[in-house]
Amino acid sequence: MENLWTQVGNFGFPMVLSIYLLVRVEKKLDELTAAIYRLGQVVEK
Repeated sequence: MENLWTQVGNFGFPMVLSIYLLVRVEKKLDELTAAIYRLGQVVEK
């Protein structure tokens, strides 16, 4: 049973950290996409 908790500790933390970072990066990518779209509209004018 102790080995199971060790494995959860070893793999659980990196998975949670990865999910957290992916969610943050997704938000930033959405903002960047919107900014590039607005820039394209300004350049067209």
